[in-house]
Amino acid sequence: MSEKYKIRDQSKLHFVTFATVAWVDALSRWFYKDIFLESIRYCQKEKGLEVYAWCIMSNHVHLILRSSDQRKLQDIIRDFKKYTSVHICKAIEENQQESRKEWMLWIFKRIAAKSNKHKKYAFWQNDYHPIELTDNKMMEQKLNYIHQNPVEERIVYRPEDYIYSSAIDYAGGKGLLDVIMIE
Repeated sequence: MSEKYKIRDQSKLHFVTFATVAWVDALSRWFYKDIFLESIRYCQKEKGLEVYAWCIMSNHVHLILRSSDQRKLQDIIRDFKKYTSVHICKAIEENQQESRKEWMLWIFKRIAAKSNKHKKYAFWQNDYHPIELTDNKMMEQKLNYIHQNPVEERIVYRPEDYIYSSAIDYAGGKGLLDVIMIE
């Protein structure tokens, strides 16, 4: 990871994005997204992960995060990505109705073979480019960017209509994850 993209101040909020390898649309099915959400919930409960905003798209995710305890945010993200990589790939392998199974697993295996980090499959790209949110203007810009993603992709007309996002929380409802509101 370049010097530009390092987590220096653990007390600050960070905007992070990570994408699937080769931008494969592996998160287009709800049951793969649910594995992602369960892992986030675990990190919130057991690792002190604070989630301020999030959005799961078909091949990438955006989050605004912070670690609330002694654990480093980069360690939580590393463990989270490793866990979700293994479990989503396993779910793809075991899904008898997954029409794209052979194609996706072939890509994940091929990319893993080029890496020293991965044993069987590579699911996530290695980087996640954390950006420290230093002021309210940056926070507002990233929050809008996250929530507008499904609108820009023409999945929904309004951000709060996309269930795999914290936009509903910011519109006064209750979403799928517990979030801390950015005021």
